Amino acid sequence: MTGQAMLAVHPVLQAFATLLSLYVLWLGFQRFRVLHLNQKATFAWKRHAALGLAVLLLWLGGMAGGLIMARLTWPGFLITGDHGAVGLTMAPLILFGLATGWYMDRVKAKRKYLPLLHGLVNLALVLMALVQFWSGWQVYRMFVLGIS
Repeated sequence: MTGQAMLAVHPVLQAFATLLSLYVLWLGFQRFRVLHLNQKATFAWKRHAALGLAVLLLWLGGMAGGLIMARLTWPGFLITGDHGAVGLTMAPLILFGLATGWYMDRVKAKRKYLPLLHGLVNLALVLMALVQFWSGWQVYRMFVLGIS
């Protein structure tokens, strides 16, 4: 696989994960409606948990892959500026999302505040991922395609 092709894998996987995160966020919003807005809604718990796990692991793996590819291709880590910094900032939030999601999936109980905190952190991650989409496009244009 050529360097150009390897550098295309990261953005494609991350874009897929980010698109999928919007669906997982919508599924989680149904839970929010029930718990905090006193509305009737169906929460597809198992689908939300499985796809949420996939998104968070893809983001984490993509972050590692992006760092590795940047180091192998360019002169150092984090030469992508804000794109790399925001990505690293996402890491502890992803771990929090994984841990709280895993806990709620394994230890079933009526909860109000842990799902809210889990949702807020993951909402922040989705917003950060959307910023990453934009900054990643700029990085790809500049460092891979050579377009300023």
